[in-house]
Amino acid sequence: MTQHSALPATAGPRASRDGATGWWRDAVIYQVYPRSFADADGDGMGDLEGVRARLPYLADLGVDAVWLSPFYASPQADGGYDVADYRAIDPMFGTLLDADALIRDAHELGLRIIVDLVPNHSSDRHEWFQRALREGPGSPARARYHFRPGKGASGELPPNDWESIFGGPAWTRVADGEWYLHLFAPEQPDFNWEHPAVADEFRSILRFWLDMGVDGFRVDVAHGLVKAPGLPDIGGAEAGDQLKLLGNDVMPFFDQDGVHGIYRSWRTILEEYDGERIAVAEAWTPTVERTANYVRPDELHQAFNFQYLGTPWDAAALREVIDTSLAAMRPVGAPATWVLSNHDVTRHATRFAHDAAQGTQIREPGDRGLGLRRARAASLLMLALPGSAYVYQGEELGLPDVTDLPDEVRQDPAYFRGAGQDGFRDGCRVPIPWTVGGTSYGFGTGGSWLPQPAAWGDLSVEAQSGDPDSTLELYRRALAVRHEHPDLGAGEAVTWLDAPEGVLSFRRGAFVCTANTTGAEVRLPAPAARVLLTSGTAPAVAGEEAVLPPDTTVWWSDTLA
Repeated sequence: MTQHSALPATAGPRASRDGATGWWRDAVIYQVYPRSFADADGDGMGDLEGVRARLPYLADLGVDAVWLSPFYASPQADGGYDVADYRAIDPMFGTLLDADALIRDAHELGLRIIVDLVPNHSSDRHEWFQRALREGPGSPARARYHFRPGKGASGELPPNDWESIFGGPAWTRVADGEWYLHLFAPEQPDFNWEHPAVADEFRSILRFWLDMGVDGFRVDVAHGLVKAPGLPDIGGAEAGDQLKLLGNDVMPFFDQDGVHGIYRSWRTILEEYDGERIAVAEAWTPTVERTANYVRPDELHQAFNFQYLGTPWDAAALREVIDTSLAAMRPVGAPATWVLSNHDVTRHATRFAHDAAQGTQIREPGDRGLGLRRARAASLLMLALPGSAYVYQGEELGLPDVTDLPDEVRQDPAYFRGAGQDGFRDGCRVPIPWTVGGTSYGFGTGGSWLPQPAAWGDLSVEAQSGDPDSTLELYRRALAVRHEHPDLGAGEAVTWLDAPEGVLSFRRGAFVCTANTTGAEVRLPAPAARVLLTSGTAPAVAGEEAVLPPDTTVWWSDTLA
């Protein structure tokens, strides 16, 4: 398998819209959850050949890059985030040759490929961990993980009071009496990043995939690699407080300053390669300002904006997080990022189906019409903001979460531990529909690993393509306008305009975005000459006054761009 560069030489690096080097500064990046995207071999599980076959769809949609969730060799205890071999493809997804072909085809279509990297923990089936178990206490192999003696008269108690994100203690005892740390499932032991072999191994893994031609990495649990010295007790935390990935409390296992040295070393590797390779931090931190530390000029390129993802459909709350996000990124010269859904949270078409803010995990379907209307409006708002946007597979179809999955089909490890990260992430991972009918609505010929709702066909790509009122066509038009309009894409600021309560209105050059987050019509002065795009019913414009429909975002322009 030959090494190759990130994009064909004829493409060259694309400058972002603000003139700065960096294609990622205004990129729209589409997340593919491979097991739920497209199944080429008919086994009911999505695979790399399925993704490859659907790349033209993504190019036509108008995205700039594709981020693939893990496809590595794995026992699949946590959807592939328990990696047994970082240089091998799990047979359920294909082979290294399939990955190579996918990367090459994507580049020919002008799409970049970003792959998940999971450096906080491995699978308990990883060769290193199996060796650590065999060689026993005090062995060099155990030093690559966090093995400790227990507390109590005979070591029967965990070494400290840390809890797993999935619920229960963050420690599991092995046969020889020692305990090992796992911030997630017991099948996911945490690496000890103080050990030089761990750092060396991941530098090698980075180069392996960069040599394969990937354009970047999404760094899973980027905030968790370094633990506080001595692994101190938290103490005083009420039950469950530790389980919140996004909270205001500083935890000894998250967002330690030592992680930044790791990312500075990674940045030097990324810059050895042509084509502007990048790394994106999944960093749950107490504040946007803390998140900005991960994207200083000599560290990573982007960080997910989870504060924005968790913001309710409320104008005042949205304006606050937009301002805070842009202000935090400005001093470090990084683009802001915006995201509404991913594989770990309830889809925003369902989150917004409820009037009250209920966080990022929702178990009830709510008002489907309201949720879809708000989701479309939220998507147009997100795509109008300066910086880079992330789209989760199926959100361009307006898919809701599947909230009524039978208990017997669920696979989220948090569900079986009865506490922690809610346990209902399967609802956003149901395979997406491609056709109106047929086996698994075009996902594949052998059914799907999670059952799809009966209404899935009506939401399919086939059903929505060509329908000017569909959510899919809204996304296609929005991404086309975003690419074509000179005032959209990269940037570091918006100019807020006066607007009634419950309405966001901002200008970017000749472009204006207005978002009515209320459930009623709102009158305001028409902010620009003409309407470019609307998420719902077009605003009524009479002279210099416009009437915005409820829960609707409108794009305007003073030019004919």
